[in-house]
Amino acid sequence: MKVPLLDLKPQYAQIKDKVVPELLSIFESQGFILGPKVEKLEKEMAEYIGVKHTLGCSSGTDALLLALMSLDIKDGDEVITTPYTFFATAGSIARTGAVAKFVDIDPATFLMDVNQIEEKITPKTKAIIPVHLFGQCVDMEPLMAIAKKHNLAVIEDAAQAIGAEYNGKQAGTFGNVGCFSFFPSKNLGCFGDGGLVSTNCDKTYERMKGLRVHGGQVQYQHQEVGMNARLDAIQAAVVSIKLPFLKSWTEGRRRNASLYNELFKDNKKVITPKAKDNCYHIYNQYVIRVEGNRDALKAHLAEKEIGCSVYYPLSLHQQPCFKYLGYKAGDFPESEKAAATSIALPIYPDLTKEQIEYVAETINNYLK
Repeated sequence: MKVPLLDLKPQYAQIKDKVVPELLSIFESQGFILGPKVEKLEKEMAEYIGVKHTLGCSSGTDALLLALMSLDIKDGDEVITTPYTFFATAGSIARTGAVAKFVDIDPATFLMDVNQIEEKITPKTKAIIPVHLFGQCVDMEPLMAIAKKHNLAVIEDAAQAIGAEYNGKQAGTFGNVGCFSFFPSKNLGCFGDGGLVSTNCDKTYERMKGLRVHGGQVQYQHQEVGMNARLDAIQAAVVSIKLPFLKSWTEGRRRNASLYNELFKDNKKVITPKAKDNCYHIYNQYVIRVEGNRDALKAHLAEKEIGCSVYYPLSLHQQPCFKYLGYKAGDFPESEKAAATSIALPIYPDLTKEQIEYVAETINNYLK
């Protein structure tokens, strides 16, 4: 049996009758950049997330950069984040000239260990970027208390967490800015690159709106040096069409996660993802830890035509480009352990029960 890590064709079949005419209307209009389709999506997303403003942009990476720039994070500032995340989190910090200061993760959830934040704060610290990794929110209540105590900005990296909740509130509603990605593999993805920022602050919203178009909302008048971070109409239209399906797709992922958990419950060599009681986990990824040779298991799954992936094989503090930060192996042991022992399994909502059982059976037989 073949089980891909992700198959978007069934999802496309659900929306094709809506997408094709919408795209044809855009082609006929020849209006591709920003415009009414993007404005429509921004209103829909603000209502869905539960914030005053959202702003469509070119990618989740550019969402992070827009947020950092709008909050005046600059050369020499320090931003606290996690080393166990996609490269863009720390890469965006570096692009502003700021310095990433890492804290280790909670081994049970893969999320930033909030208890380690305060000891990393210095007079140069200006912001915290919690990453709602794999579809589950960081412990935001104590994090926001720390940020308030030390007058720090909070930028939520919610690229993998659209619709995830903490204590009944959605990701992207706690900090100064929330950052989302519409990369095609996400729970809510477009047909290319796309992203979104969310905020309740009018001033921050207006600043990001200008930064999105080279630093000036009036054509050819630039208040500052911004970036080309515009969302195009095609991607906005696709996300608008998909948004009403998001809840059912997420529930499909949650059902699949529950089935995996049941099938792995008797295998002591498999640690399934921990979903916190006060969180609504959307399972952008389903990541297990395994006892033994993770890479050998990965090769075995490939032989059995089971898609899988490693998120992430190298902690960010060990990446060559961040050598200048001065970290070394052993500085963040939980992040390094997660990088060495974790593997993501297929979790998309269109998986069949038989496919999930095949994946679990293959792993259970291998890790006896």
